[in-house]
Amino acid sequence: EGYNFIASHKKVTTVIAAITGSAGLLSTIEAAKNSKQILLANKESMVMAGKLINKTCEENGSTIIPVDSEHNAIFQVLFQNSDSKSLKKVILTASGGPFRDHNLKNLKNVTVDEALDHPNWKMGKKISIDSATMMNKGLEVIEASHLFKINMDKIEVVMHPQSIIHSFVEFIDG
Repeated sequence: EGYNFIASHKKVTTVIAAITGSAGLLSTIEAAKNSKQILLANKESMVMAGKLINKTCEENGSTIIPVDSEHNAIFQVLFQNSDSKSLKKVILTASGGPFRDHNLKNLKNVTVDEALDHPNWKMGKKISIDSATMMNKGLEVIEASHLFKINMDKIEVVMHPQSIIHSFVEFIDG
């Protein structure tokens, strides 16, 4: 109740939605109902209720700005080029995690400790496992579809082991 109170308070103009998992959904919707600028760091809210959040934002004049690196970079590019017809696709990159060089046969014998040993990042256990299984990237694809109101067939994932580029946008003119 406290989160909802803060997210809807009349003196609050901007809400950082960073409560992980489903626990962040209600306060994000509350912020949207109350015309707030939402700085979104909770992908699960958009995965669970992206259409509802977008509709609520549109009805109440709320805006969503993604703060995670992949989606924020896309947001910045698309914000500067509002002609959605010129968009060819959005590309999210994936490091491939600790198992990027494994074949399917070898994956049967991996351990939790191996899954937690990401070659590029030191993250919490849940995110490390989601990354090792590529589940995190699947959630990011769904999130991007809702955030940018594009069909999933315009979203591509490319393996990029160096993790230098997190995302990019391709326009129809190349």
